[in-house]
Amino acid sequence: MNCEDSTKEIDVNLLSDAIKNHGFRCTTDEKEISGCNFYIVAVPTPIDEYNRPDLKPLQEASRVVGRVISKNDIVVYESTVYPGMTEEECIPIVEEVSGLKYNVDFFAGYSPERINPGDKKHTVETIKKVTSGSTPEIADIVDGIYNTVLINGTHKAPSIKVAEASKIIENTQRDVNIAFFNELAKICNAMGIDTHDVIEAASTKWNFIKLTPGLVGGHCISVDPYYLIQKAQVYGVMPRVMYDARKLNDGMGDYVATQVIKCMNKKGVLVKDASILILGFTFKENCPDIRNTKVADICHTLYEYTSNITVCDPHADAEKVNSIYGIQLSKEIPSATYDAIVLAVAHDEYKNINVSNLKKNPNSVVYDVKGIWDREVVDGRL
Repeated sequence: MNCEDSTKEIDVNLLSDAIKNHGFRCTTDEKEISGCNFYIVAVPTPIDEYNRPDLKPLQEASRVVGRVISKNDIVVYESTVYPGMTEEECIPIVEEVSGLKYNVDFFAGYSPERINPGDKKHTVETIKKVTSGSTPEIADIVDGIYNTVLINGTHKAPSIKVAEASKIIENTQRDVNIAFFNELAKICNAMGIDTHDVIEAASTKWNFIKLTPGLVGGHCISVDPYYLIQKAQVYGVMPRVMYDARKLNDGMGDYVATQVIKCMNKKGVLVKDASILILGFTFKENCPDIRNTKVADICHTLYEYTSNITVCDPHADAEKVNSIYGIQLSKEIPSATYDAIVLAVAHDEYKNINVSNLKKNPNSVVYDVKGIWDREVVDGRL
């Protein structure tokens, strides 16, 4: 093991210490985990091309657990799911594969992960974690185990379903709130008002929730609401606010590209075959995660007008970007000038660059998605 973490989430020294001094190891051999008695499942819960939950990772992980679990063992799921999925979809697979009976021969719990990529403050040790178990006794055991590693302790939910629901509404609430600010940005832009000025003024009220508009990508906020939306429809409820928020946020990449083109037209910059620089590609600042990044939507919309687009990101893996999105990526900003410069991700490396040096001429357009550059040097921002 090389003690490397491609996500940059784990300190290499801590990882090395865990391996050398605390028995941590990784394996792909099921036989090596068959002697355990506490299994934690933390696999992705993606969506398919039609925004429907893709349960294959969870189903396969449950089959693995079913092949190794023994009598009196506990399996805890951490993947973000809709309420009921653990006991309705996952546990029956474990029962079928293992031949054991749920809550008689083996038990389950649910404790949703709360990792925020790139956030070095809210780590596993410092967050408060929700726990639950399939029986009151198992809930106590699960809660106790997690408390051995958490500084801020736990919140023991009364049931697995409650714990599942608590996690998925964390991300859905944020999705809805951001959608409001994105809609506000569209309104303000149409009226010629600076969105950030409006937010600053409104935030002087004591109970105003201050957020900023932006691109909503990644594997949580832009995905998880679809799980709750689908489950709600099964029960005959159409979650219109959640659904509309998702659609609005999903369309922000195309909206940004359209705004850039609008700025270029206003300044007399020919969009066809224009040279455009896009700074940042990951779904959020200062992390290498490119999953479901909406910067790709900006690129694809602009590619309809010009192929002369340079995309830079010091954190993203160029090979993965090309493989997944078909977009060529540079780590460094080439020594060239451009007809339009788009700040898509607020990486620290981009906060203090001299934008004027990147402009081909005074009419070159500068668009700041995140609103971090001096407004005197930008032509548009959300």
